[in-house]
Amino acid sequence: MERTKVRANHTIRRAGLARALSKLGYCSRSHAAELIRAGRVSLNGNICRDPEAPVSGKLHQIAVDEKLVEARKKIYLMMNKPRGVVTTAFDEEGRETVYTILNRDYLNQDYSGKTGSTEKEQAWVAPVGRLDKASEGLLLLTNDSEWGARIAAPETHLDKTYHVQIAIVPNEAFIHALVRGVKVKQAVELLRVKQARPLRAGKKNCWIEIVLDEGKNRQIRRIMESLSVEVLRLVRVAIGPLQLGDLPRGQHRSLTATEKQMLDRALQGKT
Repeated sequence: MERTKVRANHTIRRAGLARALSKLGYCSRSHAAELIRAGRVSLNGNICRDPEAPVSGKLHQIAVDEKLVEARKKIYLMMNKPRGVVTTAFDEEGRETVYTILNRDYLNQDYSGKTGSTEKEQAWVAPVGRLDKASEGLLLLTNDSEWGARIAAPETHLDKTYHVQIAIVPNEAFIHALVRGVKVKQAVELLRVKQARPLRAGKKNCWIEIVLDEGKNRQIRRIMESLSVEVLRLVRVAIGPLQLGDLPRGQHRSLTATEKQMLDRALQGKT
């Protein structure tokens, strides 16, 4: 079996071994922990089975199966996730995942940053937060684990905007209730949205725009379930200043430098 080394560079400050591998863009922290516990990772030539072993980029060389690899170039992607696709890396039920979409053409693109690279199939990215199976729209993916964690963290309070089709035509009191907060089953506190407004209505259903700045699990769906309102479609259309725009459903692309800078500025304003 071909063996792989990952050389920690001087930009990695003191961190646990699994986190250091993740920060290098080699794999997720959980996968790194699995590699470490399996005895496939060494520090300065010595096998280490502790995912929390302290690592400093200036003092340590990390090796995974002994083939040298430089730290990965940072990758920032946006996807228009279709309904019915799950965001896990592997689904036991055999459902389509976001990686199925990526692999349609992802391996044909060189995200490694190396000319003539033969390692582009090893490029790793992870979803930033989740969109459940029934939800669709804007999803970010990256190998910059710290950046992704800041985007997804509830305490960052970065706005996420959704267009939601519901099976009623709501009145003004209903919209106000969403903002005031709704008591849901098994919730200690009220769940509320930051903003809500009608977009367009038919005879039996309506599209409303909802802005969240908390990002709790299935927050919009749980609120609607408590109000006995059926959600027909739920589409995330923006994360902070980043808009889904006209990206076709089931497609993905790299963020532009301007888009990445906009998100970074938004994060700075939330810290």
